[in-house]
Amino acid sequence: MDDEVDPNEENVNSVLAQESSELFHILNGQSPTVIMQLCQMMASEAGWQNQLSAASSSTNPIQAMLDYFRTARAEKCRIFLQSVCLWCENIPMRLESRLMSVAGDTSSDLNLEDQNSPSPPSEEQLMKRPRIDHWDQYFTSVRGLLQRRWERLTERLVKDVQLENVWVSLRTTNRVRDRPDQTPGSADRGSRTPESDGDYIFLESRLTLETFLQGCEGKVTVLVGQAGSGKTLLMSCLGQQWANGLGPIPSSYLFVLLEFRQLNLLSRPLTLAELLLQHYLPPNGGNDAQSAIVDCLLSNPEQSCWVLDGYDEFHGKLNRQEMQREPLDLENPLPVADLISGLLNRQLLKGSTVLVTCRVRDVMDLDGVSDKVGQLLEWGHHEIKEYVDKFFGVKGDSLNRALGAQAADLLLSSRHLLAMSSLPALCNICCICLEHLLAQLCPTLTTLSQYRLCTLSRLAWRGLEESKILFEEEDIPQDVLEFSVRTGLMSQVELRRQDGMLVSAYCFIHLTVQEFLAALRLMTSADVSDAQLKKRFSLKTRWTTKSNHKTVFTDSLYLYVCGLASPQCTPALVQLARASGGTRVQSWVQKRQELVRKMLKTLCQSNTLTGPKILELCHCVQESQDHQLAKQFVDARPTLELRNIRLLPNDIEALAFVVNAGGDNDIGLDFGACSMELECLDVLSRCQSIHCLSFRSRKYGDKFAEKLASVLPEFTALRKLEFCGSSLTAMGAACLASGLQKCPDITEINLSDNNLKDNGIGHIAEIFTKLQKLVSVMLGRNNTSLKAVDYLIEKMSSCLNIQHVCAEYDYTHIQLHTYHLLNQDWSKPEMRNLARTLARCPSLSVLDLSGGQWDEQTLKTLIQFLPEIRITEKIILNDSCSSVESLVILTSLLSHCPPVVELHIRYKHTYTVHLKIIDATNNNHETVAPVSLSCCNLLPADLERVWKSLGTSSGLTLLDLSNNSLGNKGLRKLLDVLPCLSNIQEINASNNGIGMEGVVMLADALSSYDSLTQILISDGGKDQVILKFSPNKSMCLFFVFFRIRNSSLLPSNVTTLCTRLVQCGSHLELEFSHCSLTDRAIKNLQKVLPKMMSLQRLNVSHSITSTTDALTLVSCLNDSQRVTSVELRYRAFHCHFIFLLSHNRLTQQGLLDVASTLCTCPDVSSVEVSLGEEERCLIWFRQSGGCEKSLRFKNNQLQSEWIEEFVKLLDGSERGCIISIEESWIRSEAAVCLLCRCLDLSSNIQTIRCHFINCSFFPLSSSLSGHMISNTAAENMARFLPRLRSLQLNKIATAMEQSQTNSLLDLLAAMDGLTQIQGIELDSWRMADAGIEQLTRLLPVWKDLKKISLSKNLVSDQSGETLLEALRSCSHLEELHLSSNSLGDLTAAKMAVVLPSLTHLTVLDISENRIGCEGSSNLSKAIMSMKNLRKINLTAVGTSELCPVAASLAHCPLIQDVGLGWNNCSDDVALELARVLPLCHNLTQIDLESNNVSVYGATALLKALQYCPALHLIRLWRNKVLQSEAQRLSQTDRRLNFSFT
Repeated sequence: MDDEVDPNEENVNSVLAQESSELFHILNGQSPTVIMQLCQMMASEAGWQNQLSAASSSTNPIQAMLDYFRTARAEKCRIFLQSVCLWCENIPMRLESRLMSVAGDTSSDLNLEDQNSPSPPSEEQLMKRPRIDHWDQYFTSVRGLLQRRWERLTERLVKDVQLENVWVSLRTTNRVRDRPDQTPGSADRGSRTPESDGDYIFLESRLTLETFLQGCEGKVTVLVGQAGSGKTLLMSCLGQQWANGLGPIPSSYLFVLLEFRQLNLLSRPLTLAELLLQHYLPPNGGNDAQSAIVDCLLSNPEQSCWVLDGYDEFHGKLNRQEMQREPLDLENPLPVADLISGLLNRQLLKGSTVLVTCRVRDVMDLDGVSDKVGQLLEWGHHEIKEYVDKFFGVKGDSLNRALGAQAADLLLSSRHLLAMSSLPALCNICCICLEHLLAQLCPTLTTLSQYRLCTLSRLAWRGLEESKILFEEEDIPQDVLEFSVRTGLMSQVELRRQDGMLVSAYCFIHLTVQEFLAALRLMTSADVSDAQLKKRFSLKTRWTTKSNHKTVFTDSLYLYVCGLASPQCTPALVQLARASGGTRVQSWVQKRQELVRKMLKTLCQSNTLTGPKILELCHCVQESQDHQLAKQFVDARPTLELRNIRLLPNDIEALAFVVNAGGDNDIGLDFGACSMELECLDVLSRCQSIHCLSFRSRKYGDKFAEKLASVLPEFTALRKLEFCGSSLTAMGAACLASGLQKCPDITEINLSDNNLKDNGIGHIAEIFTKLQKLVSVMLGRNNTSLKAVDYLIEKMSSCLNIQHVCAEYDYTHIQLHTYHLLNQDWSKPEMRNLARTLARCPSLSVLDLSGGQWDEQTLKTLIQFLPEIRITEKIILNDSCSSVESLVILTSLLSHCPPVVELHIRYKHTYTVHLKIIDATNNNHETVAPVSLSCCNLLPADLERVWKSLGTSSGLTLLDLSNNSLGNKGLRKLLDVLPCLSNIQEINASNNGIGMEGVVMLADALSSYDSLTQILISDGGKDQVILKFSPNKSMCLFFVFFRIRNSSLLPSNVTTLCTRLVQCGSHLELEFSHCSLTDRAIKNLQKVLPKMMSLQRLNVSHSITSTTDALTLVSCLNDSQRVTSVELRYRAFHCHFIFLLSHNRLTQQGLLDVASTLCTCPDVSSVEVSLGEEERCLIWFRQSGGCEKSLRFKNNQLQSEWIEEFVKLLDGSERGCIISIEESWIRSEAAVCLLCRCLDLSSNIQTIRCHFINCSFFPLSSSLSGHMISNTAAENMARFLPRLRSLQLNKIATAMEQSQTNSLLDLLAAMDGLTQIQGIELDSWRMADAGIEQLTRLLPVWKDLKKISLSKNLVSDQSGETLLEALRSCSHLEELHLSSNSLGDLTAAKMAVVLPSLTHLTVLDISENRIGCEGSSNLSKAIMSMKNLRKINLTAVGTSELCPVAASLAHCPLIQDVGLGWNNCSDDVALELARVLPLCHNLTQIDLESNNVSVYGATALLKALQYCPALHLIRLWRNKVLQSEAQRLSQTDRRLNFSFT
């Protein structure tokens, strides 16, 4: 009967009623034929027939049909539901499975009523029922698998696992920047965007794991956690809950739990079906079952959940398909990594649910595919205590309960153990160890224990080397295995092999246990070499980037090694080393410990470590407990910068250990965008000798400030506090103010870039009078108003210890009696109120009102009150006025306000206005009145207004009118007012478009005005025009100067100018240098020169290209007794008081007589004699002493004997004399012999250079560059080498014969006596590895070496590394030249280690080598520490990735010359250079030729140039800049050079 229903089964009519809503939507999507067939099943009943007809016109017939079967007999309802499952499409697997289950197998009853039965079902429809049956059976098998897995895992479980008690913090990806160390600079700190914590940021939400997983259906969810946080256990718990119909994963989903550590064993390609049905769980039922399960899965992918556990343990790396995501062929076998990537990228089973677990560092690989990311939170004190109580409580007896209380007290009192126990797995390990230690079960290491430890350490080390964490039974001795499992050191796992067979495998209870045991192996076994130890000793970084090297382990090995290096561990290590079969173990263990401490010492002295590695180094030093290492760490780092790191209390404790063990050194701590719990501040307060604390992050708000305020008084040495770029409000400012009151030694406070508003500023201002040592307070960008400014100034008037106030609209800064009130858009009444407030203040040194952009009336208001404001130094009004009217108002100050003695106005790029004020109380001041009106767009008509504004200011001394538009008319007006400027000393009218007409005016002025003494003109007046005046009119009787340079002078111009200068009454010096005078112009000059009675000196250097013209010009002056100097310089042609004796048939004896004038005549500076075809004899004279003397003999047929006699006659007292002898026979062997002979004859010779046919003697070096020498020559040279301080052997050509090659090596070997050598040049020797090896043996002896050049040799990358290591001993090295070799990343890496120790290095040249991207990064680390570097040449260095190098230049304060040409660098390098240029104050030249810099990068460089007055040239030839753009940029600033010259 229908009423007799199995109580365990669902009622079919109830199921239909429950699912009718979803069935209605499904049936609406079916074909009309299917609907008609279903309707025919009820059409025989007249009542329903009538209702169906009515429904067709009023309601939906599908709804009427569902209503009919919902109340029909159970048997008829079952037939209907089975028909629906057989004929309808797109039914969800969950619904279909339920309907088929409740309908039962009634296919035989489908024809009960033949007249109403629909058409027989198709074969495909008849297959649905078996497919559903196989699917349900597979579900049952999976449930059993997951329940058995959970039972196995929970056998030794101490604490119940409940997802609702596990806490997760939401994270979201931060894709703004790729590297976490790129923290915002000072200019960026005003932004309100949150900083990243690594590459991810934490949201404030904290929720349970069960809540976190809700709504994850159809998405990719990532759960991250540290190793040991319980990810694997939680995923097994999730599977167990699913098997029981509980938890956030619907029970209708297929739950697939795969462990990456087991997937590592699958080496061959697999299909998705093979992965599921062979590796995960093979089904019962053979091929039919497999086909049915796969069909169900593929037709309903959204009904599956894939849990992928432990991606951090996967040997492979997942591929991310960021662009195209085409579906993968399901029949095509793929590597496991590609299958998993297909699931994540939605190329397989689109719509399925995917849950991935991994460690934090590996989450970057999942960036872009994850929909939600959460991180497991560590246990707190309560969870730890609860676990410890249960661990010891499960033992049951009173002894263990007592041990539990003791263990809990010990754990909670030790911050180190507490930090470890915050992870469940490590908490378990701590309990296991405490159980043995507290019960004294094993007070000493027995022989058996030693054996087991040695065996386990060997196994752990092998696993570490092979990246292996799973071990099979045959890998471990049976007794050791039983011991490990019994003590909890290892746990058993079920492993399915490639062939599908299940076997037992074992792993250490935690990866850190394996790493600790591996560390034991490192420290106790001679089988592990020092090289292997060094390879493993690498500090990890907490920053996660996409390029990170993937590893299974936690990178904790080096920490354990450092701990074992402590002397307290030596006895235990010696015992284990003996058990390993070692001999002389005591000394060996101590030697290994010393090696670890030595590596730590090197790291402590390094200044190139990033923040995360600095923190890891603190942990290492803490583990070693070596106070001397801590002191070296602190000595090398006056400030510790930590950026974008999540800090835990144990991190701060390690920091405190290092800081406190470092002695009394003052140290600064700078935390930028670091996440830290408030508890960290309690630990931080234990740090002694902290003089500066800096916190920069939006993460730091009022709560953080409140906690910080409570511990501030404990920093007894604190002098500076920065809390900027944060989320501080007035409430937090009040807390900080209360804490700062108890810091009596505080001198600087920086609270800029917060949200203090006026009230917050008030709280800080209230403590000014209570901090007597306070000097500087910065309160910038705090959303303040003029009210806060007034309040600050009011406080300042009664607080003399504060020395400087700076208030910007949203910016306030206080320091050294200086007020900065920036970006204040004040009106006229507001300016009046401000001026009255300032008038009540004590004397100020600087008043800065920049950025106001006021109108003229507001400016006049300020000027009106200015005499009442007591200012002693200057007023700054940058970007506050920009019109000519404003300029006129400001210039009036010079006549109406006597304290104003200097005025600078510049309207280019930024509107710069500076007014210098003198202290009226100081009677010793100088009344110098410079006025600079540069770049102010002045026209000739404006000058009249300026003169009128200046009024009677006759004290004007310097006037700068450069870069305006005055032209010749403006120059005329300027010259007309010269009589009124009685004290003028200099006028600069450069770049005003003055032409030749104006130049003639200036020539007239030189003759007309007695006080005008110098006129300097370039480019015909278009460029430089400078007038100088004599402060003392009596001086005007001596010389006046008229100088024209770099100008195109027509013959008529020469005549006109000289004619005007004829009237000059004073002694005249006339200069036409670099003017390219034509023959006609020279003839005109010759005609007018005799008329120039006052001419005393004439300089036409680089203007006459013909020697004939030069001599003609000189000859026309022979009759003039007035001209005392003629300078005719063209390349090597230069004469000063020249005396010609050419063509006089001098003999060799006469040659000696002429040469003797160097000694007999003190005014002779140089002698040149050539008795060959030239018959040339010249003697130069000098005006004053101190010049270098030189003697040059060329082609005089002098033999070796004559030269030797001459060397004997050299006056020993004549210092600084250079003698050059050029003879055709001075080559190779003869050159060497002559060199050796001269050194024997004279002890005064300090330098000898032989270049082909030239031999020069200098005041103790030697040069034989360019000569081919033999064995004999090398032996002769070796004889005098010990005397030398400098040796140049460049371009010595050697034949490829072995004998000659050996001669050079012999020459190198002879250099071991060069103990005083300071410079050595061995360029172009073609020196390979053998030569470098020889040279590296010599370098440690050359302690005084200052320069070494090995360019254009065959130095390999490996030899370069060896060479750099040898250079460590050359601590005085100043120049290192290694260009044109084969150096690469190995050498660059060694540079990062060695160059920081060479503190005197000023020149580095490694051009034309093969350095790569990694080498560039290492090179940048080296450059950052080279504080004396002045020149670096990286032309064609081998990589275009030079951004790190460019950034490192900011750390080189003395850098002058940078070469980055021919590297294919793009705009990123140019932009980085533009960023650092303002920081390089001494930089004069940058070479960027032949790169890929576009107009974008060039424009950035142009903008940076305005802040770089010392920079003369940026070469940009052969870059991606159009000629028109290049011309535009170079016209804006000529220092940008796009030409090849």
